[in-house]
Amino acid sequence: MASLPASQLRCTQCGAELHPDEGQRFVTCANCRSTVYLDKARVVFHYALAPTVDVNKARGLLAQWMAGNDTVKDLDKKSQITSQTFEYFPLWYFKRKTGGKEEILLEPAAATSVSELRKLQLPAGDLQKYDASLDSQAHAPSVPLETAQGWLAGRGIAAQQLVESALVHVPLYTFKYTFNNKTFTALVEAATGKVFANVFPAKAEAPYLLAGCATAAVYLALAFVPIISALLGSGEESYFVGLGLCAGLGCLAAPVLFGFAAWVAAKV
Repeated sequence: MASLPASQLRCTQCGAELHPDEGQRFVTCANCRSTVYLDKARVVFHYALAPTVDVNKARGLLAQWMAGNDTVKDLDKKSQITSQTFEYFPLWYFKRKTGGKEEILLEPAAATSVSELRKLQLPAGDLQKYDASLDSQAHAPSVPLETAQGWLAGRGIAAQQLVESALVHVPLYTFKYTFNNKTFTALVEAATGKVFANVFPAKAEAPYLLAGCATAAVYLALAFVPIISALLGSGEESYFVGLGLCAGLGCLAAPVLFGFAAWVAAKV
């Protein structure tokens, strides 16, 4: 942190002078007791989210996600959790006004392999002043504020549009699990119970495409039966015979195709 006169470091809540020790990043205002974070010459609010999910519930939420529609069938039964940790992970919290409405934007304040965290919903009413008692479980921020603002600029959001910036520590359970001899990571946010994962064993699309293409091909072929019948026969009678044959074959094919689709859904 650059050496600055005390008059340049003021509490963002009450304006009182802050007197941090050399290298100190987290400061509690002696006047209003607000907790702030010092990032070079910037002073921003420092918040935390209180956890509402314990480890057992977090494991249950992870199992529900694994059993969902996005993952391979029976991932919750076939995978094995190898480790679990808990920490308060830092996120840069930005607020901007657009179209008369406020929008909350998030960027990781430390290195993470799960960039989906920026999609986390953080209602302002759930934020609490950061308490120093969380330090032992808090992940230290390593991404400067200017870097996070640069990421926003890359998304077309200029720093001038931001009306508030803050550092927020959110409670996270990190689970490592194995499936087919590969290791994956999933996060359970302990305030909302949301599960985040960038890479996971997803359902294969090929079997579903095969079922869809087979169904389309069968009914496309049946659609030509009346036409071929009319060409090979004589008059409207042959056409209606072909139409009846088309309807009959279609009724026979429907349960077969439905059964094939159900088998694919059960296996994939």
